[in-house]
Amino acid sequence: MRKLNYRKIIPVLFFAIVFALVFRSVLFANYVVDGESMEPTLYDGNMMMVNKVIYNLEEVDRFDVIVFHANKKDDYVKRIIGLPGDKIEYRDDQLYVNGEYVEEKFLESHAKASDQEPFTENFTLTQVTGEEKVPEGKLFVMGDNRADSLDSRSFGFISTEQIVGKVGIKYWPLTKASVTLGK
Repeated sequence: MRKLNYRKIIPVLFFAIVFALVFRSVLFANYVVDGESMEPTLYDGNMMMVNKVIYNLEEVDRFDVIVFHANKKDDYVKRIIGLPGDKIEYRDDQLYVNGEYVEEKFLESHAKASDQEPFTENFTLTQVTGEEKVPEGKLFVMGDNRADSLDSRSFGFISTEQIVGKVGIKYWPLTKASVTLGK
């Protein structure tokens, strides 16, 4: 039998640990959902991993779920509804972007189960922000739980500079674990 050569194993193990720590801290961030604003997509207490570099490789997209710096202390998780140049309107529980109806499949089960009528109150971008279109470098974000969400309807647009990253993995509880690949 051969003896293990610890002098060869220790540097490899050390390198693997350092690589894992750098990979995790530079590319990803862990978050715990606090509140009900993203139900039914994310629930209070869900743990998720946020991809911090994805937007260096691709553009933000409508309906991406992102984490952003709301202020110096708090980070929020919301869904991108409006991109720069978009005119946004909700009418009769339906989203219209630049005058065209856009389906929100992620809301269907929650809206049907909700006893609130309408699920999303009617509004135009001008009514809630004073702007006709989403300005360049800005985004309009909303929570999926429309009745209980502090979002762009209250605090206005967010800057793309505020984005921490895109929610990529929901890993707790394990029964609800999911991976978001692509768009």
